Amino acid sequence: MFDTVIRGGTVVTPQGVTSADIAIKGEKIAAVTQHNTIPKGNASREIDASGKIVMPGGIDPHVHCAWHMPLPDGSAMTSAPPEVVSRAALWGGTTTLLDFAARMAPKPLKQVIAERDEQWVGQCYCDYAYHLMLLGDIPPDVFLELPSLIDDGYPTVKIFTTNITPNRAGRLVHFGDLWELFKTLSKAGGLGVIHAEDNDIVMHMYGKLIREGRVSFHNLAEVHNALSEDLSFRRVLRLAEAEKTPLYMMHVSAGTGVQAIREARANGQPIYGETLHQYLLYTQEDYKRPNGQIYHTYPSLKSQQDQDALWAGTLDGAINCVATDEVCCSLNIKTIGDRIDDTTGGNAGVEPRIGVMYDEMVTKRGYSLSHFVDQVSTNAAKIMGMYPQKGAVAAGSDADICILDPSIRGQVQSENLHEADYSPWEGHAITGWPVLTMLRGKVMVEDGKFLGDLSDGKYLKRSIPSEIRKSPAL
Repeated sequence: MFDTVIRGGTVVTPQGVTSADIAIKGEKIAAVTQHNTIPKGNASREIDASGKIVMPGGIDPHVHCAWHMPLPDGSAMTSAPPEVVSRAALWGGTTTLLDFAARMAPKPLKQVIAERDEQWVGQCYCDYAYHLMLLGDIPPDVFLELPSLIDDGYPTVKIFTTNITPNRAGRLVHFGDLWELFKTLSKAGGLGVIHAEDNDIVMHMYGKLIREGRVSFHNLAEVHNALSEDLSFRRVLRLAEAEKTPLYMMHVSAGTGVQAIREARANGQPIYGETLHQYLLYTQEDYKRPNGQIYHTYPSLKSQQDQDALWAGTLDGAINCVATDEVCCSLNIKTIGDRIDDTTGGNAGVEPRIGVMYDEMVTKRGYSLSHFVDQVSTNAAKIMGMYPQKGAVAAGSDADICILDPSIRGQVQSENLHEADYSPWEGHAITGWPVLTMLRGKVMVEDGKFLGDLSDGKYLKRSIPSEIRKSPAL
């Protein structure tokens, strides 16, 4: 006797797309079978998925919940907590989030993790994990502590190669410390997670534009430019090559970054690329629209040519994942800064990600369902050490399911979303939308009702597979 059988859907499995039934027992998928193989009445509940797409729950590998947000007046606030973001994620078919445990002060990483747990444990509706984040100068004791944490299920470490804005000193990790980190990651089986921009170029452009009085946020693409991405990516990738370090390049925004990743992968380096749905849908011209700040995150939006290169990267393996860089706040906070040096980064985007990318990838561009699912779920699971527990509709995998109805038509409207009072995707066409989300066998969203509990979300200990670390496996 099964707990649930999902019948008659078009199912995206690791072997391809097929018409199948899915049997669920407890938190796991027990079987994926040909349609009508499982006798009627052999489950406590049956879900009719006829005419719908059944796919693994989405995975967003890049979110910032309860994140420190500096404001133009010198004060600060925090972005929306896991409770808000995870609820929105489930509404949008995403079942797993990866956030950050940032070492903001001199303290052991174990303490950093424990403090982050206080903000997450029992306060998240979906499953989650942390990337460790190292900022500024890295003392020797951190390198000594890292191997045991990587072995204990915290295998991804984020760094910045820039301070991003002039008033955020202390983020940049110097190249010597980056070298030591790469040695540690390679030896311990970790994965580097990189925000790569050339700090000298970025800060030079801030100074230049401020001197010239061109301080409007409309000029952000001149500051966080494609040359900066080119220089930093290539420097970081060369260091990774020397130490045989696997890397995940976050929020790739420029064609120069795509090309640098492409060349490194052709050389056999285990390098993976992430872009954001902001970069795939908007360019620097969108800064000129009303409330143009809502389209911004760091690095900046770039040209149409850069956007075209990102789309090409999703086809040839240079771009493996579409994430959000989620920073959930109100429209007032998102637009309170209007200068190149104070505009708020990030977006409230976790809920519409799957629906919007289905329209862009499958409906408009003709991507296969398997390729679409790879970009919004499966590849992140594989790279981040969660597969096949996550990111797969397969026997033995967690029963994390998104059922998407391709007959739904309309437009994205912020009033129908569940995380903020605005959406950068307002008015975007809908040609399919998640209608049911299941987390480890429990239906969390169905028929326009949210059924989750804050005790449902669980932390995921992870380990990066050797095939991901040794060569470009995807």
